[in-house]
Amino acid sequence: REWTMKTSIVFLLCISVFPGFSRGRVVREDETGFAECNVFFPGQVPPEGFTEPFHVKICQQYNKEPRFATLYSTKDKIPLYSAFKFTKPAQSEEENWLVEPQIDDPENDLHEMVHEADIIGTVANLGANQALTSDYVGSGYERGLLNPSVLNEKDYQMATYTLTNAVPLSPALSKSWHRDIGKVVEQALIPHCSKKDHLYLLAGAIPSSVQVKGKVSVPESLWLAACCDAPEGWSLGLVKKTKDESSLVDLTVGELEKQHLPGVHLFKGSCGEDKQNQEKKEAVLQAVSRIRSGEQAGTTDNQETKHSGWVRKVAGIIATPFIKLLELLIYIFVELVKSVFYFLWLVVKRVCGTVLDGLYSLWSGLVSYLKAISMVLISIPYDVGRVIINIFLGFLQIVQDVVSLTYRILSIPVGFVLHLAAFPYHSICAIPSVLKDMASGIGGTFSLVIDATAAVLHGFYYLAGHIVKRFVPKGSSDD
Repeated sequence: REWTMKTSIVFLLCISVFPGFSRGRVVREDETGFAECNVFFPGQVPPEGFTEPFHVKICQQYNKEPRFATLYSTKDKIPLYSAFKFTKPAQSEEENWLVEPQIDDPENDLHEMVHEADIIGTVANLGANQALTSDYVGSGYERGLLNPSVLNEKDYQMATYTLTNAVPLSPALSKSWHRDIGKVVEQALIPHCSKKDHLYLLAGAIPSSVQVKGKVSVPESLWLAACCDAPEGWSLGLVKKTKDESSLVDLTVGELEKQHLPGVHLFKGSCGEDKQNQEKKEAVLQAVSRIRSGEQAGTTDNQETKHSGWVRKVAGIIATPFIKLLELLIYIFVELVKSVFYFLWLVVKRVCGTVLDGLYSLWSGLVSYLKAISMVLISIPYDVGRVIINIFLGFLQIVQDVVSLTYRILSIPVGFVLHLAAFPYHSICAIPSVLKDMASGIGGTFSLVIDATAAVLHGFYYLAGHIVKRFVPKGSSDD
C-alpha cells in the first residue's frame, strides 16, 4: 500500500510537470449529454437511442480542452461511436496509447487517461470493462481508430490514441478505413460544406459475435455519418463491411439508421434532411464515387502488378529471411531501449519516492519542532501570570493572618477591662433585686410556718373529734 501511495504521488508530480497529459473524463449520469463535449454534435444534442446500462459516455480531452466525444460499450470493450470535427490533416503520427481508469474502477482518484503500465496494481479490476494493449498482442488485429488520427493534428491527434477510441481491425482493413475516411472527409465533405467548423462527423462500429481472446468484440461493419449544419447543408452516411476491405457504400443518414442502427437517431432534426441542398449533396456523392472508383482501379492495377511481377516475388522470398532477421534485431533493440527506459523510470520513481519520504519526514519534524516551541513560548506568559497571582494571593493571606492575630491579641485586655468596669454597676443594680428576693423569701417562710401550724392544729382537732366519737357513746349505754 505504501508503494502504491508513492506511485500515485510520483504520477501526480509527472502530471504537474507535463501539462500536456491526456485526459478522458467519464461523464456522470447527472450531466447533460457529453457535458463540455456536446460541442461535437449538431445543436449540442448527442445521438438518441443508445440507452443500454453498459454504455459509458467519455469526453476525450487533451491539454484541458475537449477534443472529441466517445460512447463506449463496456460489454463489447469497443467504442460504439466517436463524434469529432475535422481540424487539419496530420503532418506526422506519434502513437501514445492510453487507457481510462474510471471505466474499470469508478471509485479511484484518477480522472485522466494514463498509460496502462503506470496503473497496473493501482486500479481495481483493470481491463474488466475495457480493452487493454495485451488483448491485441498476438491476435492478428490492430487497434483501429474510429476517429482517425490522420484527420487531426497536434493535440487533437494525440487525443485519438486511446483504447476507448479503438476497435479490432485487420491490418489491411485498418489501413483501408483510415485511407478511405481521410480521402472522403478531405476531398468530398470539407470542400462542399460552406462552414468547415459546422461539419459534424460520427464514426462508429457495429459489434459482432466474434471476439478477440474471448473479450473484445470485432465489428461487423464500420460507418460514418456526416452533417453539414450550415446554409445549403446536407448529410451523408457511409458503411464499410469488415469482410470486404474495399467496400464503401454511401447512403442517407435515415437509411443508415434504419438498416444498421434500428431505434437510433443520429442527428437532431435529421440534420435538416428534408430541406437539404440537393446540388451540394449530389456533388458530395459524386466525389465519394470518384474516390471509390479510384480505389477499385488501384486494386485492379495492384492485382495486375502482382501477376506480372514474379521476379520481385522471388526476390522477396529470398530477402524475407533477412528482412525478418532485421525486424527481429530491430524488435530486440526496441525492447532493450524500452527496458532501459522502464528501468530508468523505476529508478526515478524510487528516487522520487525516497526524496518525497525524506521531505515528508523533514517537514513533519519541522512542524513538530515549531509546535513544541510555540507551546513553550505560549506557556511562559501563562506560568509567569500564575506565579504573580500566587504571590499576590500569598501576600493577602499574610496580611489577613496578621490582622486576625492583632485583633485577637487586642481583644483580650479590652474585654477584661470592660467586664471589670461593669462589675460595680451590675453589683449596685442587683441590690434591689436581692432585697426583693429576700423579702419574698422571708414572707414565704412566715406563710409556710402559719400554714404548717394551721395544719397541725387541724390535725389535732380531727384526732380529738375522732376519739370523742369513739369513746363517748359507749359510756352512755352502760348507764
